[in-house]
Amino acid sequence: MSRLRLDATDIARIAVFAAIVAVLGLPAGFSVFGSVPITAQTLGVMLAGAVLGPWRGALSMLVLLVLVALGLPLLAGGRGGIGVFVGPSAGYAIGWIFGALVIGAIVHAGGRPLTWPRTALGVVTGGILVVYAFGIPVQAAVTRLPLAETALQATVFLPGDLIKAVLATIITMTLVRAYPRAFRTGARRPPQRVEPETAAAEPSETRIP
Repeated sequence: MSRLRLDATDIARIAVFAAIVAVLGLPAGFSVFGSVPITAQTLGVMLAGAVLGPWRGALSMLVLLVLVALGLPLLAGGRGGIGVFVGPSAGYAIGWIFGALVIGAIVHAGGRPLTWPRTALGVVTGGILVVYAFGIPVQAAVTRLPLAETALQATVFLPGDLIKAVLATIITMTLVRAYPRAFRTGARRPPQRVEPETAAAEPSETRIP
């Protein structure tokens, strides 16, 4: 496995996507069943994974959540502090890290060029299914409701999340054509050395009897 190498540009891109998710949380979300708010921040998570790739996308979400834990009000409605991670929405927030990881892994699978079907599959799988897989059990545990009932309640998020998945796919595929440099997810290749042709350079010996 190749190591994740970060340069100044990578760090800047990670910070930008963490900021995008924070900005998408500025409009106050509204809560469903008095627990988990509906926000636009999942759109930013989808874009982070699709554009930055698996590890950089996950790292951008980790940076955001560390800042939240330190008290910065970066979640929807200006929420922040360590208390966020013991509330009903804690699992969804943690799911952002793994969601971005899965999105990037699918969208950039094998280092191949991005395609519409694979990008859509990635943002739906990571941005919805993975996030729900973390969020629903934690919500059920915190609210002390049965898991099945909590999962049924979570279906209210599904229409909005599907719309965000469509938007993330369109934005990603538009961006990859308009500004492909934003998608530099692979390791940089060192410049290749061109060896001189020594055979032609060696003079032939002529023996004079």
